[in-house]
Order: sequence, then structure tokens, then C-alpha cells
Amino acid sequence: MSRPANEKLTYPPPAAEDMGLVLRRNIEAMRAQRAREEAQAGIGERIAERITAFTGSLTFVCLHVALVSAWVAVNLGFVPGVERFDPTFVILATVASVEAIFLSTFVLISQNRNAAIGEKRAALDLQINLLAEYEITQLVKMTTALAEKAGVEVERPKIDEISREVAPEAVLEELAQDEREPP
Repeated sequence: MSRPANEKLTYPPPAAEDMGLVLRRNIEAMRAQRAREEAQAGIGERIAERITAFTGSLTFVCLHVALVSAWVAVNLGFVPGVERFDPTFVILATVASVEAIFLSTFVLISQNRNAAIGEKRAALDLQINLLAEYEITQLVKMTTALAEKAGVEVERPKIDEISREVAPEAVLEELAQDEREPP
């Protein structure tokens, strides 16, 4: 997609001191909310989060490759002077299975916490969007009234359509109806 020749881009971006006060306040509110969410996390959630972060790293993968490679090398007899301790690799399989159980549990704990935070943010987004929709509808009505009072011709069908207030309940019911009906 090409840009019009007269469109000016802001490179580099504006300096932090040029940021609007409302934007700065919103960023600070988001930071404060994130800090509150972190502070509200229990010790188990914090541990699970750290374990999940580590197990999702390349360091963890490299560590596992090294450990499993050493385990296999020793138990295949490739390391002279070191006695085989798991020639059938049953212990390795058991350790890997138990580790997988614990790691998947830690991941699920982290995902549940992140999902709960995501649901709170989605609810906030919905509230803000509903408020913005209401405010925009009121602005359209006011602007239309001012335009008509000033004698400016208004395209009534379009204005009537966009100035209708949206009932969230009706939208949710329509979406629920779509989910109930088979395709």
C-alpha cells in the first residue's frame, strides 16, 4: 500500500517529553496495574512463572541436550572408566516422564494466571469500547443537530444508521444465536 506524497511520517518518533499527558497517564496506569497483578500473584504462581520462563528458554534446551547426550553416551559405554547405570534407559524414560508431568503443570498454572489477567483486560477493553461507542453516538447526534440548525444538508439515512445506540445485550444475543445454529 503506497502513501500519499503529502503524508508526513514522524521519524524519529516524538521524544518522551512530547508525549501527551493523557497518553502518559494511561501508560503509567498500565504499569501500575501490571505491578499490582505481579504483587497479587501467590508464591506458587511466581515459582511456576519462573520455571515456565526458564523451561521455555534456549538455555534449558541446551542443558537438556547436554544431559541426555551424556546419559546416553555413558549408558552406551562410550565414556571409558564410567560404569553404565541405566543400560536399558528405563531410568531416563522415567525421569523424562516425571519431568514432563511437572513442567506441563507449571505451564498450565502460568497459562491459567495469564488467562485470568487477559479476561480482566478484555473486560476493561469492552467497557472502554462501549463507553466510546456511546460517546461517539452522542457526538454524531449533537453534530447532526448543529449541522441542521446551521442549514447544512445532512444525509439522513446514513446519519440515522450511525446515530442509533447499540444495545450490547442484543449484540451478545445475536452472537450466541450464531453459535447455537449449525453452519
